[in-house]
Amino acid sequence: MHLYALTLQKASCIYQAVHGNFSGTKQQEILVGRGKTLELLRADPNTGKLHSVVSKEVCGLIRSIQPVRLTGSTKDYIVVGADSGRITILEYNPAKNVFEKIHQETFGKSGCRRIVPGQYMAVDPKGRAIMIGAVEKQKLVYILNRDAAARLTISSPLEAHKAHTLVYDIVGVDVGFENPMFACLELDYEEADNDPTGEKAQIAQQMLTFYELDLGLNHVVRKYSEPLEDTANLLIRVPGGSDGPSGILVCCENYLLYKNFGDQPDLRCPIPRRKNDLDDAERSMLFVCSATHKTKHMFFFLLQTEQGDLFKVTLESEEDVVTEIRIKYFDTVAVAAGLCVLRTGFLFCASEFGNQLVSLSSHLPPLFRVSFLSHLPPFPFHSLLLPAISIR
Repeated sequence: MHLYALTLQKASCIYQAVHGNFSGTKQQEILVGRGKTLELLRADPNTGKLHSVVSKEVCGLIRSIQPVRLTGSTKDYIVVGADSGRITILEYNPAKNVFEKIHQETFGKSGCRRIVPGQYMAVDPKGRAIMIGAVEKQKLVYILNRDAAARLTISSPLEAHKAHTLVYDIVGVDVGFENPMFACLELDYEEADNDPTGEKAQIAQQMLTFYELDLGLNHVVRKYSEPLEDTANLLIRVPGGSDGPSGILVCCENYLLYKNFGDQPDLRCPIPRRKNDLDDAERSMLFVCSATHKTKHMFFFLLQTEQGDLFKVTLESEEDVVTEIRIKYFDTVAVAAGLCVLRTGFLFCASEFGNQLVSLSSHLPPLFRVSFLSHLPPFPFHSLLLPAISIR
């Protein structure tokens, strides 16, 4: 006999939050990770409240979640990175109101280990590949495709390891239908580790590295790498192809940096600071969370600093060459673990330590209308008796 303990009261803090069309309809839903629980939320545009659609235990600790959509599809799958040492792909079944396991591939040992992938996850915008990375050394790439019955298939993992390297963030670059590309923030500590004086550690620089997946040769190569002048902590994908100029935004200390290939020069924009800062005025400023809102005719970013200030960032471009970065103050809320902007005008701020906030507006002005997750219906006791999703 095997026993599994479930708490009567679920966790309230949210560690990850993503949005997508998980039910296959045009309406977007919000998927949140609460430690060991996956919960699907749906926003009501009439009342401005969130409703819990389904909540499931996953028999493990969720480290990362990402939506992925195959080219030409109208439904998003859910990719989960956990402490099980496996990559799990789930599909939400609206008829049964459950998460169904589509694929589960083992790549490492269980536990939150620094060299076992799962801490970082990036998806190609066209849904062709997934990169999962560890805090140190290991990175794996999986190719997604369809079989004859139009079912999702996953390939064997392709290695992109690099020894003596720490990873800070991974993001998929929007390159259209060219070979999938991923950008990584890395730090090579080999020289610093072998230097007893500590001088090499003081001058060690972060590297921005681009990995390219060659679909024809079926292998991953390090295409380009360059050092960064300032310490960075976050990468943001810029829409490409017919939707934008492509490239990435690098969130550095006190600066926002735009980078792209070709004739595009690097652009830097300072992070606005408060006039009368209550903390140390000399303290550096970092962006800790971001959200991207994209339509057929425009796109913008919402970035949040570690003080809770939200800024709206737009890019001015001429013939796919970005000429200016514009940043404007938006609002101040609790520091979020995830931001989601829906097409219906909802802005969802998922906080690990503060209240979860929801704003409703077609043009997203400051948060004038806020509803807390306490408006959610009571958590049904009978759902605790349903079997959990095994990711082990």
